[in-house]
Amino acid sequence: MAGIATHAMQVSEWIRPYPPAEDAHRERKLAAAHAFCARLGRLAVRSLYDELTLYPKPGLVSLVDNGSHRDMNAETFMRSLFALRHYFIRIAKAGADGAAFTELRQLGIDAEQKMLHATRGINTHRGAIFCLGLLCAAAGYCHAHRIRLSPQALRAVLLMEWGQALTIHARATDGSSHGLQVAARHAASGAREEAALGLPSVFEVALPALQSTLETRACWERARIDALFALMAYVSDTNVYYRGGTTGAAMVRSMAQEFLVRGGTAHAQWKTYALECHRQFISRKLSPGGAADLLAAACLVHRLTYRLGGTIAAA
Repeated sequence: MAGIATHAMQVSEWIRPYPPAEDAHRERKLAAAHAFCARLGRLAVRSLYDELTLYPKPGLVSLVDNGSHRDMNAETFMRSLFALRHYFIRIAKAGADGAAFTELRQLGIDAEQKMLHATRGINTHRGAIFCLGLLCAAAGYCHAHRIRLSPQALRAVLLMEWGQALTIHARATDGSSHGLQVAARHAASGAREEAALGLPSVFEVALPALQSTLETRACWERARIDALFALMAYVSDTNVYYRGGTTGAAMVRSMAQEFLVRGGTAHAQWKTYALECHRQFISRKLSPGGAADLLAAACLVHRLTYRLGGTIAAA
């Protein structure tokens, strides 16, 4: 009898009707969406790694040294990257589902707690969690609505879907972070204001610098250096204000502008000057961490759009 029952079960499996066409289509769509978000998450982590491994990078942690920091090193950043790998996938899916900003914000808060646990309380990527997370959400939305990925599309979605909520968030004074304190004291533009404006430093400063160098010299290292110095010359970095006040901020901006006036990485001695900036920043304990976060965001937009031609299928 047991053999007959087993045989009957096998037959029932063989003759089970195929699922309706709409069910199969839905399953394929969900699988494609999951695959997209997974690739997007890997690209976000890879973009943060692009920032970490760059050198010389004035005042910032790299694989070579700790810059102006005594409480963190490259290993700290690697632990943070590992802790954030699932966050970018989750927020991309939330964006694809048309989630409200409150949900995106909670995902960011949860990711920040995971980061702090992994780094033993050290803030390595708070700004990056915010801006790269928003970009992942915007990319997820584009994919779900069959919008071809481009810098213009990502920024438009960011502003149309969450712009109003981001503006309210930027005006809030409920936080006690160093960035909020410094922004209030020095009228500097922090991550919240940057996001509310659609990440202009990413789309109007870093990305054009990155792409211009790639087009003329086809060097990923030099492109990231030029983009970083463009950001340092442009951004009112709350990290710099916190460590060096108005004097330190003026120094960072002045030295970055001098680097660009010389021609950036097109100058034969660009690395010598960049290393001098690095030494000067370290001597004054200056660290343009906000610019570093925005550089990673620009790397992500580039990987999503220019490099891969509007698709991340090959990522």
